[in-house]
Amino acid sequence: MSYTINAEIRTEIGKGSSRRLRHAGQVPAVIYGPGKESISIKFLHKDIINLAEHKEFYEGLTLVVDGKEIKVIPQAIQRHVYKPMIEHVDFKFA
Repeated sequence: MSYTINAEIRTEIGKGSSRRLRHAGQVPAVIYGPGKESISIKFLHKDIINLAEHKEFYEGLTLVVDGKEIKVIPQAIQRHVYKPMIEHVDFKFA
């Protein structure tokens, strides 16, 4: 099973910007990998919270960023201490 998440490029970067995204129901994330420039993105929290419960999610998924499909693998997921909430995701290019 393959998962697809729609994402947008983030123009504002930083602690305050990330906090505003989380309050708006979005998750800040980064895509990086060797030989490629990193991409800061954002997507809806509701799009990822249930997918992260399946093992197939960690084997790879597709992010649609500005109409372009990017194959990625989740590298690190930061979760809230006690709320069922994902705060940040690091993806690697697949």
